[in-house]
Amino acid sequence: MRLDKAVSQVTDLSRAQVKRAAKAERITVNGAVATDPSAKVLESDTLCLDGEPLLEPGPRYFMLHKPLGYVSVTKDSEHPTVLDLIDEPNKHKLHIAGRLDIDTSGLVLLTDDGQWSHRITSPRHHCDKTYYAHLAEKIDQSAVEKFAKGIWLSGEKKRTRPATLEILFANEVRITISEGRYHQVKRMFAALGNRVLELHRERIGEIQLDEDLPEGEYRPLTPEEVASVQ
Repeated sequence: MRLDKAVSQVTDLSRAQVKRAAKAERITVNGAVATDPSAKVLESDTLCLDGEPLLEPGPRYFMLHKPLGYVSVTKDSEHPTVLDLIDEPNKHKLHIAGRLDIDTSGLVLLTDDGQWSHRITSPRHHCDKTYYAHLAEKIDQSAVEKFAKGIWLSGEKKRTRPATLEILFANEVRITISEGRYHQVKRMFAALGNRVLELHRERIGEIQLDEDLPEGEYRPLTPEEVASVQ
């Protein structure tokens, strides 16, 4: 592989920036200064930038406390994205394991481990997700049983999977679902003649949003949190 490509893949530097770094004698290969960005390097070679070894990053796993107003995509021409909140090398390689709408806050998981995220997002794995919802109207106790049986959504051919509804106050609830249909939580309450004013995701599987993590901030998942996704 060319030197400039190899360095750009493990840093945030563009190929042009790597070329400038090479000419400035900031890059070494196996201890020797490398000034030719087109030089071929091997996987076994040790590359350093400013004396720091450049290693191919292993799988990365992050928890983000998503604020309102951010979209869960990697690029968007109209709105800021959740990746704008991440300050990591090669963050463009991260993808979102379980998206949230622009008007929904809470737990978002990001990773570059495709198999791991598949276990969260694949419909056949039925990964539980828990939300807090503030509703426009008072919720009746009978809704608990209706959610447990599954809700008929407009335009759908079958009920939702059974969901757990916990009524916290007159118009505040906690709901756990194991699917990811389009705008599912909002549509479930709409089917009962109610409307979601505020929606916040608290949990994905066994991973709970860190109470000490401020909105807009992120942290790496612990090994235990990563291992919980099986």
